[in-house]
Amino acid sequence: MHCALYTAGTCRSCQWLDKPYSRQLVDKQQDLQQLLADVAVGEWLEPVTGPESAFRNKAKMVVSGSVERPLLGMLHRDGTPVDLCDCPLYPASFPEVFGVLKSFIARAGLTPYNVARKRGELKFLLLTESQKEGGMMLRFVLRSEAKLAQLRAALPWLQQQLPQLKVISANIQPVHMAILEGEREIALTEQQALEEEFNQVPLFIRPQSFFQTNPQVAAALYATARDWVRELNIGSMWDLFCGVGGFGLHCATPEMKLTGIEISAEAIACAKASAARLGLKQVEFQALDSTGFATAKESIPDLVLVNPPRRGIGQALCDYLSRMAPQTILYSSCNAQTMAKDLAAMPDYRVERVQLFDMFPHTAHYEVLTLLSRR
Repeated sequence: MHCALYTAGTCRSCQWLDKPYSRQLVDKQQDLQQLLADVAVGEWLEPVTGPESAFRNKAKMVVSGSVERPLLGMLHRDGTPVDLCDCPLYPASFPEVFGVLKSFIARAGLTPYNVARKRGELKFLLLTESQKEGGMMLRFVLRSEAKLAQLRAALPWLQQQLPQLKVISANIQPVHMAILEGEREIALTEQQALEEEFNQVPLFIRPQSFFQTNPQVAAALYATARDWVRELNIGSMWDLFCGVGGFGLHCATPEMKLTGIEISAEAIACAKASAARLGLKQVEFQALDSTGFATAKESIPDLVLVNPPRRGIGQALCDYLSRMAPQTILYSSCNAQTMAKDLAAMPDYRVERVQLFDMFPHTAHYEVLTLLSRR
């Protein structure tokens, strides 16, 4: 992948861009194998890859510059802005949208936030695109509600220019820190969830719910989990740290009892909408802490699927799973280091198979799916 910003040295977010992609995959697989060197792995599967460019469905753009000439991109540590509108990680549909948004910022009088001076209102623009019919969600991250009326007044022009914007909201983030968003979200459109679809499974994205940024590889990850689960005789399943329900909804059958747990109420609302669309009756999604939910239970399902944040599932949940001993654990990880630590804390489980999913080309990061069975 060629990137003019990388060549010029103005953006080095893709740390491995100088490395041939085939070498990137070898290095990631070797890293994973080294982390699991003390574990007997039954089967190593080939890494799953996707496009090397234009694969991101989301842009998180820092807004800088002036209201008349805004810049969308990032800030270096010294405060120097870099415009990322032509970043090759974004799909071809994004640059045109960014151009219209720059005009809209001026039209609506949304003064970009100046970090050094702690002045201005518009901090970030968050844009997400669905593969399903190209619909988009746009979030304005504002310092306060001071410009909200101006934003609302100018919005009809923006919607006329960009009819693909199905969901628009304003997030209020008043803290002068490098925090992407605040707790308060204000809906600016009647539609409040962007519809997506992976492998004929309807999924929904709400403004404050996490969703994978590489849809092609994410779809392959969910499909693989589904295929592995269907090889087993599973009557009941927990989907812990379930997000919008992608794993559980792929694995569920009409006969299976599925419980999905996620701390984010927004994500749970998405999961419930998907389950209703699929007509699944034995499915329950709850907005709870996954570790707290599990460790309070005195019985366990046939299979426990965990998809934790980078910190891993932690000692308390490892101890609980070791004690309760479900027949199968399916572990999806975005941080193989913490996954390796968690696996070491569950020695009564055998690693049946491992597969790497390259969700983040040109960086050292990757996702991994691991199937565990009770010894």
